[in-house]
Amino acid sequence: MSKASTKENKTEYQNVRESLEMSRADVDNATNGALSSSRLEKIENNIQSPRPEDVVLMAKVYNEPRLCNYYCVHECEIGKTNVPSVDTVHDLPQITMKLLSNLNSLNKDKERIIDITSDGEISEDERNDFEVFRKHLSDMSLAIEALKIWANKQLS
Repeated sequence: MSKASTKENKTEYQNVRESLEMSRADVDNATNGALSSSRLEKIENNIQSPRPEDVVLMAKVYNEPRLCNYYCVHECEIGKTNVPSVDTVHDLPQITMKLLSNLNSLNKDKERIIDITSDGEISEDERNDFEVFRKHLSDMSLAIEALKIWANKQLS
């Protein structure tokens, strides 16, 4: 077991590794050198940006699929605008209830969305309703992403 770092502002990658009481050498060994101790140190100290394959390795070694979502949301230019941020992965009952709640919201929106989109245009007076629908889609996307992360962690 390694000595825990006392530095402030640790990266999410370092926080997860340390919570498992793994040293950088442990990660190097677990990845058969694919993620070296020195590279991991540079990533954790923000000297080098992690590559997607680095994050996939960390997520696998730490059994923390949430790190992939973290990378996409915080480090990838496409993900920053298109991937929902899953900050906390709750237990299955909470995730399921959120998913069902979002499905109910979308189901309630269904008739209005048909009316709005039937002519192929969104008029000025339909914009607010369509924005509500878009928000419900984002909420659903977040619930789905949380469920996928939970499932990946359980199946690893």
